Amino acid sequence: MSSGTEHEDRFRRVYAANFEPLLAYAMRRVEQPEDAADVVAETFLVAWRRSREMPPEPEVRLWLHGVARRVLANHHRGGMRRGRLGDRLRQRLRAAVAVDPGSVVPERLTVRAALARLGEVDREVLMLTFWEGLEPREVAVVLHVSPAAVRTRLSRARARLRNLVGDDLGPPGHVLDVMAARAPEEGR
Repeated sequence: MSSGTEHEDRFRRVYAANFEPLLAYAMRRVEQPEDAADVVAETFLVAWRRSREMPPEPEVRLWLHGVARRVLANHHRGGMRRGRLGDRLRQRLRAAVAVDPGSVVPERLTVRAALARLGEVDREVLMLTFWEGLEPREVAVVLHVSPAAVRTRLSRARARLRNLVGDDLGPPGHVLDVMAARAPEEGR
C-alpha cells in the first residue's frame, strides 16, 4: 500500500466488515453496553495505529479479535483497580467522618453556632487549621496571604471564638438541644 488513500480505503473496508462482529464479541464480555462500545473503539484505534502491520484480508478478522481480547483484558484490570481504589476511598471517608471534631465533642452545637456567628475569614482560618489540620504556612497558601497574616488572623479568631463560647462550656456530657429538651412534668 503505497498511498495514504489506499491505506485509508483498506481501513474503512476492514472497519465496515468487522465493526458489528467485534461489537457483539465485546457485548458478550462486558456488563455495560457503553463499555463494549469503548472496547471496540479502542480496538479500532489500535488497528489504525498499527494498520501497516495488519495482516491480509482473510486473517484480519482474527487479528482484530486478538486485539479486542487484549483491550478487554486491560478493561477488566482497570475495573478491578477502580474497584480497589473505590474501596480505599470509602474507607478513608469513613475514617475522616469518624474523627470530625465537630461531631465528637459534646459542645458541638455551641461551637458550631459560635463559628456561624464569626466572620467568614475567622471561620475559614479556624476550620482550615483545626478541622483540616493544616499548618499556618499551608493555610497561607490556601488563602493567598503570608504565614504571618495567618498566625495573626488565627490568634484573633481564637479570641473571638473564646468570647462567643466562653471558657467553661459546662460539664462534659450530653448537650440539650431541641430534640433532647425535657418534657414538662405532669400536673404542672
